[in-house]
Amino acid sequence: MSVPAAPPDAPPGQPKKAATAAWIGSALEYYDFFLYGSAAALIFPKVFFDASDPATATLLSLATFGVAYAARPIGALFLGHFGDRLGRKKIMVFTLILMGLSTFLIGCLPTRAQVGGLAPVLLVLCRVLQGISAAGEQASAGSMSLEHAPPHRRGFFTSFTLSGTQGGQLIATLVFIPVAALPESQLVSWGWRVPFWLSIAVAVVGYVIRRGLAETPAFAQQATTEGVARLPLAVLLREHWADVLRVVAGALIASVSTIFTVWALAYATSEPVGMGRSSMLWVGALANLVALAAIPLWAMLSDRIGRRPVYLIGAVGSAVTMFLYLWAISTGSYPLTLLLGIVAFGVVYSAANGVWPSFYGEMFPTRVRLSGMAIGTQIGFAVAGFAVTFAAQIAGPNGTDWFSVALFSAALCLPPVVAALTARETHKVPTERLGEHPAREASSRETVTA
Repeated sequence: MSVPAAPPDAPPGQPKKAATAAWIGSALEYYDFFLYGSAAALIFPKVFFDASDPATATLLSLATFGVAYAARPIGALFLGHFGDRLGRKKIMVFTLILMGLSTFLIGCLPTRAQVGGLAPVLLVLCRVLQGISAAGEQASAGSMSLEHAPPHRRGFFTSFTLSGTQGGQLIATLVFIPVAALPESQLVSWGWRVPFWLSIAVAVVGYVIRRGLAETPAFAQQATTEGVARLPLAVLLREHWADVLRVVAGALIASVSTIFTVWALAYATSEPVGMGRSSMLWVGALANLVALAAIPLWAMLSDRIGRRPVYLIGAVGSAVTMFLYLWAISTGSYPLTLLLGIVAFGVVYSAANGVWPSFYGEMFPTRVRLSGMAIGTQIGFAVAGFAVTFAAQIAGPNGTDWFSVALFSAALCLPPVVAALTARETHKVPTERLGEHPAREASSRETVTA
């Protein structure tokens, strides 16, 4: 059996340029996405739903947050197919424009008081478009940065995709803090719309950054030698179904993020606890600031000791620290909540969050990498998105049963642990050998020896 040829080296500066494009594009994209989460917890129950029943309005609003995650698998099928046929760059540009447009339209929507039940319908439609966009963003950015990266630093370069999402969440939170501090009448009438309108600038800046990025050497070589797969999904499910299932299970780790970002925010600012909106937004902002430093450090460690041990630290640690964080909120102690929020989300969760772009991407060969990452992650993320809605139900009619929510979060960390324990370690596998089956790898090694 012939040994796959190594792809040509990326042009000078391209690995850094690809990582930068992944960081900035993901930051701008997830600014839009996470902005919705803050609004769904604090504003939308009063604007788009029946404010006379606050508990039901909050539950319905959080459900619209999960709608985008339900749309993600559909978007992954579509965008993964074209990303593996047409290239990573085209999908990266498309997803950014779609996210910017759909988020801007949310800021223009009429309220329930103006058009009645049509208002939440339009909100859900825009949220679906956001979900389709997000389905292709991380997979295309992760594939782009992985395939441009030097083989021994793939973990570090691909981590910029996820540190970019944390940057986007940080920017969204910082933008929302002064908005949340407005008087109630101004906040509900026009203040909440301003951050959504800014997404037009987001789309323009992201387009300028990404349009000058070259396609990856690995994809270009695949297209000119073996050719691209006519039906990447068929190849993926026929030859790599086990790794798709691992990615689906691993992607459930995102439940930690959605519960931390949305449910815990709603719980902390509810009447039983009574923490201020701006104060709790600062918890998320500072945790994300710490994550910006922690993610590349965890990724560099994975380049030295492997993806699996670092990922497991994040998955197991998140199951434990979620109990501590929600307990801190229940005490009403803001300093304790701030400290444990930073530890849980900024440090511990960052171990899994920073490693999964390389860990998942290295499970697949070039010809189906984007499809494998997109479909696997987005099915798992669909469950993670609705974890917020389940958490709101588990918390009881008063929304105060934080222990049950923490137990639920810990249970969702178990499938990622199993996925990591059954996956192959890939941090030392050459880029051209990624995604090969063990039998094929052994055959290739025997051919080289002979």
